Amino acid sequence: MSWLLLLSLLLLAPLLGLAAQPYQWLSELGFKLQMLWPLGSGQPLRPVLLAAPLVGTWALVALANGPLRRGAGGGVTPVLALQEAGSVNQAGASAARLSLGTQLIRLPLLALTHLAGLTVGIESPSAALGASLVLAARRRLPPLQTLPEPLLAAAGGGAGLGVAFQSALLGVAYAAEELSGRLSFPLVSSCLILGSIGTLFASGLGAPAMDLLPIRAGVPPAALWPGLAALGLVGGLLGGLFVRLLGWGSHWVGIGMQRHRLPVTVALGLAITCLASLSGGWSLNDGQLLMVHQVQDSTTPVPLWVLLPRGLAALLSLSIGAPGGLIHDTMSLGALLASPWLEGLGGVDRSTLVLSGAVALFSGACRTPLFCSLFVVRISGDASLLPVLLLLAAVAAVVGSWMTPATWNELQLSRFRATIARSAPDPAPPAGTAPPG
Repeated sequence: MSWLLLLSLLLLAPLLGLAAQPYQWLSELGFKLQMLWPLGSGQPLRPVLLAAPLVGTWALVALANGPLRRGAGGGVTPVLALQEAGSVNQAGASAARLSLGTQLIRLPLLALTHLAGLTVGIESPSAALGASLVLAARRRLPPLQTLPEPLLAAAGGGAGLGVAFQSALLGVAYAAEELSGRLSFPLVSSCLILGSIGTLFASGLGAPAMDLLPIRAGVPPAALWPGLAALGLVGGLLGGLFVRLLGWGSHWVGIGMQRHRLPVTVALGLAITCLASLSGGWSLNDGQLLMVHQVQDSTTPVPLWVLLPRGLAALLSLSIGAPGGLIHDTMSLGALLASPWLEGLGGVDRSTLVLSGAVALFSGACRTPLFCSLFVVRISGDASLLPVLLLLAAVAAVVGSWMTPATWNELQLSRFRATIARSAPDPAPPAGTAPPG
């Protein structure tokens, strides 16, 4: 790495941290709105609260399928497509979706997402923002052009996620395991420089489920291992099932929006609002408040039946193109899986079961066991849990692949490529041949 490249990355990193702040502010707003709901407190639900998910969902669906269509979804699919672009057309389409203009289009959709309490977090939009910012800088700073465009996009995407959750190491794992699929010195060093400095300039808001454990958990006692084994297996199966249902649901929601846009839009808003009312607010937002309750509230865990309304809300949120990913969705569903074992438990044993369920379902859906484990360690603030989490994440990833071979990102990537192929002009016939027909 030349000194000019190093200097360029050092100058770019603060911009990444500052650019991430609006996302963090919007995420924090979503949590403040969710805290107005009962959330298992026994307090009555104020009817006025139902307006936010209802109107917010209607507005988001209308805009995401209309003038702001380019900003729908999490935004990391073009980064993945850029890694193995098979043609100039595909590389150009991927780079176009990673423009700063696209990120600005996504911002109002992100605001509506958190106003409505849809279940996605800011991880994917933050990664897309990081990749877009770095690629925009590459066009203006010659030293950055010494790195390949796909590598720099993956490094920027990982750094963007790392800034959002205050961990450059987490960003490197995401860049290498999820975005690039390769580990190299230029990728790691670029991502660490951007993420480490960018974190210093970010707000740290919008992430209430951080550093949950005040003490070290260490190796779980023997009495917990049957529960841990069950969580690993069931979490992996449900993670794979979640992706299978998401692929099916997003397909049919898309068809419904094409054929009957108004009634489908009305039905989606009513469904998400009814699920929020049924669960007392637990089906809203990305699930961090639910995880905090599961780990730190030693009285009553969130009931297991909340898994159904929260799971349905997650499927609907992702299917309608809410800008975000399924990281916190799957972690919160996994944290709910531990509820049957939590009665009467407190402290380290309770948190170990909750976090183990979270990593199992997360890894069963995403198939990135290293990244999943590091993310949950970042949440817990306790690295002593890492060996157990890595084991469960690896097993759950294998089990999840039995249920559904493709991940959600892989499914979106195949759809993205198909869309590009349909929009590409037909190749010219060879010289000396007549065109068909």
